[in-house]
Amino acid sequence: MTSPEPVKLFVALLWSDPASLEEALKRLSRSFGEIDFEGPDHPFDCTDYYEQEMGVGLHRRLASFAELVPPDSLVEAKERTNEIEDALRTSGGRRVNVDVGYLDMGKVVLASTKAAGQKLYMSRGVYADFVCRFQRGRFQPFEWTFPDFRDDRYEGELLEIRRRYKGRITG
Repeated sequence: MTSPEPVKLFVALLWSDPASLEEALKRLSRSFGEIDFEGPDHPFDCTDYYEQEMGVGLHRRLASFAELVPPDSLVEAKERTNEIEDALRTSGGRRVNVDVGYLDMGKVVLASTKAAGQKLYMSRGVYADFVCRFQRGRFQPFEWTFPDFRDDRYEGELLEIRRRYKGRITG
């Protein structure tokens, strides 16, 4: 039996408080190693779901890590990002939301603690959510893909993360 090819871990950070974002990035780097890519901040304007807890003026930023990891390490990564969210929580709620996932040559997968039809159970309450597939030179979303991942706002960043990943696995 052969081991699966390693994958590139990344996070999609949702935040309104810049100090909480910077602290989250420091903790993420301590947990997962060097951050080798950070994208620009994008307005998070697809839903108001998080505003009551996190406030208005939310932004999303993608960041990836240099070290490649086994795909099944997504479970531990999700547990660690949940711990980081909790450590930065105030009495009003979370100050940062950290969605962790991975990218390989053919897909983008996010970790989730919520079951749904397209999500595959991994272990310890963590599901793998198949968000996009790479086809014809771009990331193709599915009907269940989150709206902000579906509208191409992160396409250039995902392509750059994929380019860095490809450079690592092909030498």
